[in-house]
Amino acid sequence: MAGTPPVVLTIAGFDPSSGAGITADIKTIAAHECYGVSCITALTIQSTQGVRRVEAVNPKIIAETLQELASDVAIEAVHIGMLGNEHVVAVVADFLGQARLPHVVLDPILKSSSGADLLDAAGTRLLIERLIPLAELVTPNLDEAGVLAGMAVTNLDQMHEAAARLHVLGAANVVVTGGHLEKAIDLLSFTTACGIEQEIFKADRQRSNSTHGTGCAFATALACHLAHGRGLPEAVLLSKAYVSAAIANAHPVGKGVGPVHHLYRMNQQRRQSTAISEREHARSRN
Repeated sequence: MAGTPPVVLTIAGFDPSSGAGITADIKTIAAHECYGVSCITALTIQSTQGVRRVEAVNPKIIAETLQELASDVAIEAVHIGMLGNEHVVAVVADFLGQARLPHVVLDPILKSSSGADLLDAAGTRLLIERLIPLAELVTPNLDEAGVLAGMAVTNLDQMHEAAARLHVLGAANVVVTGGHLEKAIDLLSFTTACGIEQEIFKADRQRSNSTHGTGCAFATALACHLAHGRGLPEAVLLSKAYVSAAIANAHPVGKGVGPVHHLYRMNQQRRQSTAISEREHARSRN
């Protein structure tokens, strides 16, 4: 009998196109053999062509949802995505401070790829003050790292400096993702018994129009690997490989920037199952 899968909680916004946000997170969680539970922080009107409108959920509903979930299931990891405003940041920080859940991965989503604000200025300040110290891992992209660290981040040297500044702000571990660089470079800066250590993960940048939701998929995959008990370097390596494969296996969807294929492994399993069935059929004929 198969063991019970780890429960991963995602706290994020709703993207109707399912390229990012809660529904994409649930797909990613399922792809990593975990069970996903969720709390929606904001509704958005968006498609592959961009974000048109954001409407935050009542903070009281968010607080009650989180408390209800935590009282019912054993949560093994938490992914935090879009929060919307300072009131939502506050209730999430209150909850995490009280619940003390393991493996909190904070993806500090500040803007959409189309340029829409997804967290207000007051929310960003509160995120720095309260959520960064509560997270086991913070996963900003270059732009987000620049805002949080208060500096320009456009190359590897600046990624190192931004990570150092985030540690000063209370971040135990940081992954600065450089997927928009010519060479896709991620920098892991993590705390060990010997101090801060750093590892660089490089990959060729994929030329694809199906990249919507890469940051969400990466951060959520990290939470899943941590829930499975893997160490940070291994979790980063596996999550980066997952996102690369999800891009490579994506199908064109919509008129704008299409989503990655979060469940591409299902197609691979189907092809393997078909191949096995064909071999068995061939043997039965001989």
